[in-house]
Amino acid sequence: MTIELIRVVLDFGLVILIWLVQLVIYPSFKFYDSINLFKFHKTYKTRVAIVVMPLMVGQLFIYSYLLIVQPTLFNILGFCTVMLLWGVTFFQFVPLHGKISNEMISEKILNQLINRNWLRTFLWSALFTYSFYEFLLKF
Repeated sequence: MTIELIRVVLDFGLVILIWLVQLVIYPSFKFYDSINLFKFHKTYKTRVAIVVMPLMVGQLFIYSYLLIVQPTLFNILGFCTVMLLWGVTFFQFVPLHGKISNEMISEKILNQLINRNWLRTFLWSALFTYSFYEFLLKF
């Protein structure tokens, strides 16, 4: 398996995951009352991290490696996009999930999760689309 194929697979995994989060998971939070969302969220955070973290770390590793060995425009933009996604995730979404974990649940926080997540949804979708296009150009 080539490094480019691994990159596309990781990008694809994250784009599928982010669309599930955007269209199914985050909107479903609104159907829970505060007590049940707090209980569910404890399990959700742990289980989703088992899926998300290997994909994100793998993606970061691949784009870092490609940036070093092949500093093309695509690899530079890809690495910058991945770094932006990490920043948005850890500086915006981790604190929002932290509020839910601390039982600070409100309609405002749930709306922020949904509305702000459109940025990550767009970025991961664009990254996958461009990544897949670059992959196809090699054939």
